[in-house]
Amino acid sequence: MTTCSSTQLDISRSEALYARSVKSNATRFPVIDAFKAIASQLIVLHHLAAYGPLSDAVQQAAPGLISWLYDYARMAVQVFFVIGGYLAARAIFSSGRNSGSLATALFNRYLRIVVPFLAALIFSIVCAMAARHWMADDFIPDAPTWSQLFAHVLLLQGVLDFDALLAGVWFIAIDFQLFMLMVVIVWLSGKAAYSRNLISALITLMVAASLLWFNRDPGLDDWALYFFGAYGMGVVAYMAGMREKSGKFWFWLIVSLAVVALIIDFRARIMIALAVTITLFLTIDLKRSAQSGLSLLRYLGRISYALFLVHFSILLLVNAAFAGLGFSSPLAGGIGMLATWAVSLVVADLFYRRIEKPAAAIFRTAS
Repeated sequence: MTTCSSTQLDISRSEALYARSVKSNATRFPVIDAFKAIASQLIVLHHLAAYGPLSDAVQQAAPGLISWLYDYARMAVQVFFVIGGYLAARAIFSSGRNSGSLATALFNRYLRIVVPFLAALIFSIVCAMAARHWMADDFIPDAPTWSQLFAHVLLLQGVLDFDALLAGVWFIAIDFQLFMLMVVIVWLSGKAAYSRNLISALITLMVAASLLWFNRDPGLDDWALYFFGAYGMGVVAYMAGMREKSGKFWFWLIVSLAVVALIIDFRARIMIALAVTITLFLTIDLKRSAQSGLSLLRYLGRISYALFLVHFSILLLVNAAFAGLGFSSPLAGGIGMLATWAVSLVVADLFYRRIEKPAAAIFRTAS
């Protein structure tokens, strides 16, 4: 009994020290900064290529570019799933594993996601209202119903089959589902000395189920298990960095599972998730000095969620202005796309500083 308690205490201390170390350096992790920065820009470019007369105009001169952005740039979302799993594991292990701390972590996660999201949703509804006066296009959301709004607040719009009021809102809902699933796994595993291996085993089983079954059925893409393969890889990449041999065993087991899944049914999105996971693992000890030359990547990574939330609203307005003014040439379309991209970055910076960052500070203090 004494040995078990001593082992459990050593594990708790190890987790606490490592979590504190990673937490203190989280904003100085260049690989995560770079991945978030690049992936967020690709998602914006994908939506620019997917919606409205701006895309139609540019496609006349550069059909290959528009097709590539439409078909492949959207796969950058896999980067956020892997990083989301990595950061979720960090948050959960640093907050503790009793039911109270897990419930608090889940509630704070919901608030930190939803408060900025609701602000962006209101902004998008207003922008869509303005855009409908200037042009008619299927990509402009209709005026929302109360039930539709309530479903968005609960992040259940996809599950309840409501039309999205904001491009990419499905990702926010899935991200919260995944975090909730991770909390349940940790809670079920308890606080025994062997619990971390049990957590790793459960995650490995769910990753296998996702990669070999759920992720191969597009009809399941409203549910977390469809995406848990990428998310679970990120979780285990974090756990492998906790300086224990067992963590590395589970990590390489999941990598092997991903390779087998790709052999059975190749999916480029899974290949991307695997590459990001291995990169995170191999660069776990890479930190950036405070005066490094990567300030642009740090900035773009920091505002990536704000950019994700606001860029569709800007896209609505610029497309509507483009159509309303009667433009149709590829040159005008290209200028409009660049303007949308640039304005989105400016608005994202304001949104981050005025809404997302203050909200995050409030909930971090409350926890």
